[in-house]
Amino acid sequence: MELQERIQQVMEEAVESSLVAGVNFLVEKDDRELFYAEAGKADIDKNRFMKRDTVFRLYSQTKPVTAAAAMILMERGELELFQNVGEFLPAYNKLKVENKDGSITPATRPLTIYNLLCMTSGLSYPNDMNASGRASAAVFEEACARLRTDKEMTTRELADRLAECPLAYEPGTSWEYGTSADVLGAVIEAVSGKPLPEFMEEEIFKPLGMKDTAFWVPGEKQCRLAGVYETVQDEWGKASLIPYTGDNLAINHSMDHIPAYAAGGAGLASTLDDYMRFARMLRNGGSLDGKRIMKPKTVEFLTGAQLMPLQQESFDNWVGLSGFSYGNLMRVCKNPAQAGMLTRRGEYGWDGWLGVYFANFPEENMTILMGTQKKDSGTFSLTRKLRNLVLSSIE
Repeated sequence: MELQERIQQVMEEAVESSLVAGVNFLVEKDDRELFYAEAGKADIDKNRFMKRDTVFRLYSQTKPVTAAAAMILMERGELELFQNVGEFLPAYNKLKVENKDGSITPATRPLTIYNLLCMTSGLSYPNDMNASGRASAAVFEEACARLRTDKEMTTRELADRLAECPLAYEPGTSWEYGTSADVLGAVIEAVSGKPLPEFMEEEIFKPLGMKDTAFWVPGEKQCRLAGVYETVQDEWGKASLIPYTGDNLAINHSMDHIPAYAAGGAGLASTLDDYMRFARMLRNGGSLDGKRIMKPKTVEFLTGAQLMPLQQESFDNWVGLSGFSYGNLMRVCKNPAQAGMLTRRGEYGWDGWLGVYFANFPEENMTILMGTQKKDSGTFSLTRKLRNLVLSSIE
């Protein structure tokens, strides 16, 4: 069976079993498209099939773009990664930290831009596990309540409110996936003097021709925005999909207006073809079609990060990423022999909460992109199956 035929079959099986409503998949190597495949529906209720121009909510696949924005400022000498975040956001000059005994005391180490890029900041996503997560949850709950009002929380306000939350640990002493990229978005605004959407549009999206990538989806494109689904099971264990319309992490689900809060960690929408232009730019050392976004050595720094041993211990708890390290808001493969899926040394990329997926393979000059919209997906079984099919067939 030919590779593309097998990929199509696996995708169709995922749709038939209600693992996903729809999915599309794009692979490019040496600036040549190897194949594109699609299956299922982008929106079940509206009977819209998955297409190549389907628009997806990226959620955390926004993070590599935010890291690239920070690299642009670093390359220009406007930002230096060991600068204290408090230089740009004064609320971060008086941070608190939760100790192992549960007490909360003033932080003794400054929070740096480098900590934000490596997720070693101590800033937590909403959770019930620690004081940091509970305080973060309260901030996002308020931000969600203010959506679609004339008092939406802004990028800067949300970042400042997160500064009031205790850190989960002293900056740099551990690793935890959290709100670092959202705070970095506010730093980029402060350094550039421009709203994050404007900066990204001028410095990344417009030069690269990413015409369908933004922090919102205009009216004329709403018909291409995929629906989101979650899996439920009946009393006999049979799975089915129902729509999900929540505003997770204060991202306006409908994406029908320019948000006051442009989430550097979760806010973008895009298509596979648009994101491929971003991925190709990175593979090409920072330029595409004659437009240079950043210099080759900056791209090398952006895509080659590694955690310190103490930080790596915490990252290794992430099931599914054995053999990888983390930095500049992306995973980076350091030891393929430890991985639980086929990979290559130097692979980098990230995924999104609703199942979109990005991986660049420098040695092969190759990119894998997958699009789907299912709650709590990230990198899941279908992702790994499709990756394994491709990587087992590429020399």
